[in-house]
Amino acid sequence: MSDVTRVSPAEAHELVSREGHAYVDVRTEAEVAEGRPSGAYNVPFQLAAEGGRVDNPEFLQVMRACFTLDSPLVVGCQSGVRSLRAARALVAAGYARVVDQRAGWGGVRSPFGETKEKGWESAGLPTESGDLGDRAYAVLRARA
Repeated sequence: MSDVTRVSPAEAHELVSREGHAYVDVRTEAEVAEGRPSGAYNVPFQLAAEGGRVDNPEFLQVMRACFTLDSPLVVGCQSGVRSLRAARALVAAGYARVVDQRAGWGGVRSPFGETKEKGWESAGLPTESGDLGDRAYAVLRARA
């Protein structure tokens, strides 16, 4: 597995707001519609399926159509599990400037439900919900 730099939500916000990184939220379309980091693009790493989620076979194809291999990217999800897998897939595919936002949107919890690390939302960072416009998966997928 490729090593991927992991950053806190605050560090991810800094990269996006001050250093020009694009935030790619790899959660499902339904999850992202409920709330996401302001300005995030949605390219699901997994798709909703009967009984759970399945890997999105078009993930890398859509990413290649929308972002160059040297695009600075922050990848995030709900808790940091999917985004780490997605970031590793991107690095393996030749992306050179990828970081994973650990703790994701909702944070990391212990097996007992205690917050171990706040996510983007609970850290009080800028959020949005509803229509993503030209950052929506359907629009990005149409470019591929």
